[in-house]
Formats: sequence, C-alpha cells, structure tokens
Amino acid sequence: MDNFANYKNLAQKTRKTVLRLIYQAQVSHIGPNFSCIDILTVLYSIANIDKDLKEDRDRIVISKGWVAATIYTLLAEKGIIPKEDLETYCRDGSKYIGLVEPSVRGIEAAGGSMGFGLPFGVGFALAKKLKKEKGKAFVLMSDGEMQIGTTWESALIAAHHKLDNLFVIVDANELQAMGKVEEILNIEPLKDKWKAFGWEVREINGHNFEEIEKSLISSPSHKEKPIVIIAKTIKGKGVSFMEGKNLYHYKAPSEEEYQRALKELESNG
Repeated sequence: MDNFANYKNLAQKTRKTVLRLIYQAQVSHIGPNFSCIDILTVLYSIANIDKDLKEDRDRIVISKGWVAATIYTLLAEKGIIPKEDLETYCRDGSKYIGLVEPSVRGIEAAGGSMGFGLPFGVGFALAKKLKKEKGKAFVLMSDGEMQIGTTWESALIAAHHKLDNLFVIVDANELQAMGKVEEILNIEPLKDKWKAFGWEVREINGHNFEEIEKSLISSPSHKEKPIVIIAKTIKGKGVSFMEGKNLYHYKAPSEEEYQRALKELESNG
C-alpha cells in the first residue's frame, strides 16, 4: 500500500475516533478538527518524532489548540501516549482537555489562545539553528490567527533570522468562531502579505495528500527563508452535513448526528 493510501486510511480512522471522543464528551470544535485532520495525518507520519521524544526531534506546535482531540489521537497512534487515555478526553480531572497543553506527553507548547503558536515555533527553530541541530519546527495555525499582531511580529523575526527550518501551515477554511474570516477581519491578500514579510509561500489543497506531503518535505526554493503553507480546507471535511457549516465550530453532535456522521465515514473508508 502506498503512502497516500496509508494517509487516507489513517485520516478516516482519526476522524472516526475524534467524532466519538467529541460526541461522548459533548464538547466543541468538531468542525475545525475535521478541516485539518488530513494535514496532521501527513505531518505526524513524516515528522521525526517517536515515542522516545529524542531531544533533536522535529518540533510540532499546534497553535490552533482547539484541535486537541486530533492531536491526542495521533499521539496515541505513535505510541507517545497510551491509547486508553483517549477515553478520558474532556472528562472531570483529565489532563486531556479541549486545548493542547504541555502537561500531555508529546505536546510541545500550549495552544488555543490565538497567536501564541508562532512565537513558540520561532523559538524552537532558532534554538535548533543556534545549537546546529538538525530537524524542523512545524506550526499549525488557523486563518483567524492571521488577524493577530503576534503572528506578524513572529513572521518578521523568523525572516530576520533566516529560519529555513521553520514551516507554518495555515488551515485556511475561511471560517472562525463567529463567522466568515473575510467578514470579521479580512486577511487577504494573504499570500502577498507573507511574501512581503520575507517568507516562501506555498499554496495547496489541504485535503490532497500528495500536495500536503510535497509541501512539507520539499526544501526551501530560496535558502534561508522560512516557509508558509497556505492550505485551503473545508471546515467539517468528511461529513457532508457538517462541511462548511460554522454551527459545528461549537456544537457537539447529537445522537442522531453522531450515527449519521459515523455511517458516512465508514462508507467512505
């Protein structure tokens, strides 16, 4: 079986697990989890990170930390956290809360407050440069985070220090908590902004496994430039009645919705 078939199978498996965890806990953020599962499936498959968490590992920072259910699922797949721990997701007393926190093994930095992730990512990438250590720093961000000042301060710092070991992935699903990104605070032309800040820009379909993999493993075209990948995605991807519906940013599935969604995911592999 080739890589792309493996990615598809793992992504569908992850969607089913995330659906179940969010339904059981009756908490939020299924839509934004589903928009970036394909990206994260590839990222956690190719990144130099394993259960030993060696010091020279790649660093993965989840700035849009409300996709915690997906991260925990993928960490469990890699043997970094016990799979049985997933059943405590968002339960009283559990450390597996709805935002990523470094109290969980394999989580490099807290995420969820918009704009926090890229400063951490810049720090990890710069530290690797100063220590002459191999590896990369990856940061997953939402398109809503493109409205935040710390994002652009960090972008300037990364370009100034020529951090070509830093990869930012923007999950560009065009929706944020309270509505459409363009209506709340328009971020376009996003590609031109990043270029003006000295970054190499790659635009991809965030649900095409071949494009995702290529964008994450290809070296910079211009050495000494950090890379930003603008990944066009669909919020709620994989469940037809959730796709593009901002209702599922906060709404947990009902019993009927859970069964419908599970049936769809199972019929699609």
